[in-house]
Amino acid sequence: MRIAIAGSSGLIGKALSRRLTADGHEVIRLVRRPPRSGDEVEWDPKRQFVDANGLAGCEAVVNMAGAGVGDHRWTDDYKREIRDSRVLGTAALAEAVLSLDTPPRVFLNSSAIGYYGDTGDRAVDETAPPGDGFLPSVCVEWEAAAEPVEEAGIRTVLARTGLVVAREGGAWGRLFPLFKAGLGGRLGDGRQYWSHIALHDHVAALCHILDTPALAGPVNLTAPEPRTNRDVTAAMGRVLRRPTLFAAPAPAIRVALGEFADDVLGSQRVVPARLLESGFTFAFPGIEDAIRAALD
Repeated sequence: MRIAIAGSSGLIGKALSRRLTADGHEVIRLVRRPPRSGDEVEWDPKRQFVDANGLAGCEAVVNMAGAGVGDHRWTDDYKREIRDSRVLGTAALAEAVLSLDTPPRVFLNSSAIGYYGDTGDRAVDETAPPGDGFLPSVCVEWEAAAEPVEEAGIRTVLARTGLVVAREGGAWGRLFPLFKAGLGGRLGDGRQYWSHIALHDHVAALCHILDTPALAGPVNLTAPEPRTNRDVTAAMGRVLRRPTLFAAPAPAIRVALGEFADDVLGSQRVVPARLLESGFTFAFPGIEDAIRAALD
């Protein structure tokens, strides 16, 4: 299968590209510069430009692109970058897909469990409504930008991603060095739920989605049993054999992170109902399983 991927240089995009190539698929990478090889297609999400000719013959288009939510302090300018990199990029890809004489069979667009906002102790699946706040509003716009593709009759999947457990990249990539140094600890009171997923399972789930015609609409990419930050902290300590005595109190986190702190301290207990119903099997369902897999 010929598959185009936007965001192929990111944590998930790289891993997905490797897996698809190893499985014998032809991967076309969207890049923000002139192409240097036949497997590259130029695009510029800010200008909403995509060289649609390069997508010809693709049976699937996957969009993993977006500015890192926790990479910078949330100034007004960076919040605009978070929103535009997702909404404008998705809109550009949707327009390019719809311009093709033979469109792909599936459009797999990344989203996030940030859609649900703070759910407290309440477990939510794909039927839950959006929450309140900046990230839920971004996710709503992000997903809405893919609607024209769905309305055209193309199978459209919105992959609502949780916290990806990986040694390098993403939020967990910043946690591992702290815990290895013995400086890890709970955040706030530690009672907030963290809906994680091992990188291996995340990539496997994306491949499962591509291969499962019955899956469309929102799909949560999280492990079956979300754990609290307190549980995650203890698991990190056990796996890495380090003490977890340090704790970051909520006021200090708010000073350090600004507005983003509300999301770090918020609770998201999200379950992957649609993945499980479709027959997907997690290789690393538990938090310790996921942490150990990241270290292999």
